[in-house]
This record gives sequence, structure tokens and C-alpha cells, in this order.
Amino acid sequence: MKHKLIPVVKPKDIPKKYLRTPIELLLKYHNLGMQFDTHDKAGLLIGMCMDNRKQLRMPDNFAFIIRSGGANLRYSEFKVSYAIAVGKVKHIAIIAHNNCGMTNLISKKKLFIEGLVKIAGWTKESAEEHFMNLAPMHEIGNEIDFAMSEVYRLSRKYPKVKVAPLYYNVYDGRLYCIR
Repeated sequence: MKHKLIPVVKPKDIPKKYLRTPIELLLKYHNLGMQFDTHDKAGLLIGMCMDNRKQLRMPDNFAFIIRSGGANLRYSEFKVSYAIAVGKVKHIAIIAHNNCGMTNLISKKKLFIEGLVKIAGWTKESAEEHFMNLAPMHEIGNEIDFAMSEVYRLSRKYPKVKVAPLYYNVYDGRLYCIR
């Protein structure tokens, strides 16, 4: 499926379904430079990649953040449930980004194995077995398609929680809405 990226360069670019939600505030804080409000508790859970090139502009206490390769929250469901049940979060933003390292993992197999051998002191056999056992669980394919599948999955699992697909462009540092 072909998805469209919607740039947010002015307030009217924010989709109506996100107005008066923490997702609107995130887009205004990060993209539009809105002055920070004071937040005494998080109103949003952000699932985003562990990639070091991404840094969000938002105030303290605004959001819970789970960073996982490819914004893959499949193995963080207890933490998602905790943020909803105990943290009272009613909105989730899944943030994909371009040039994600969790795409086409097989192309990184040799580098992965060599790195574990040289840097971590693993045997080549152990590193290869580790890669072969776990890479299929962490491969996300296309970043946007994976984010949309996570949004769909989480929306079905938590039907009263609004889940928004967003995209971070590592070249311009901006968030985009995914439609």
C-alpha cells in the first residue's frame, strides 16, 4: 500500500483527528517551535526507533518514550499496557524514520557478526547463530509499512486508545503525518 507523508509546517497542516490531543501538541512542539507548556504527567506514549539520529523537541513530563529498533513495540507490550493502565495514557505516536537500520537486516549480517566478534569477544559461530535466530524477529521491511502495521495492531489491542503514525526525516529533523 502506498502511504502519503503530510508535512506539518503550519498549524492548519495538522490532521483534524489529532486536534486537541497530545499528538497535536507533539507536532507543534517539535515542528512549529511552540513554547513549552508545563506538564505534570505524560499524556502520550511515543514508540520510536533507538536510532541516535532522532531527537524530539518536547517538554519534560510530556510523554513516555519506548525506544526499540524500528519502533517495534511487539516485545514491549507490557510497557505499553503499563503506560495506558497506570500512566492513564490515551494516545500513542508510532514514529518511523528513513534509513532505519532494522530494514534489510540480511545485508548487515556480515557486519553484525564481525562486530560481535571484534568488539564483544564472541565466537564467529555464536554471533552467526545469534543473528540467524533473532534477525527475523526484528526485520521490519519498509519503515512506513511497518509503522502502519504497528498502528493497526495496537489500535486493535487497545481500541479506546488513539494511535497515530508519524514519520521522522533524519535529513530535515521534522515529523510528518502518515496517511
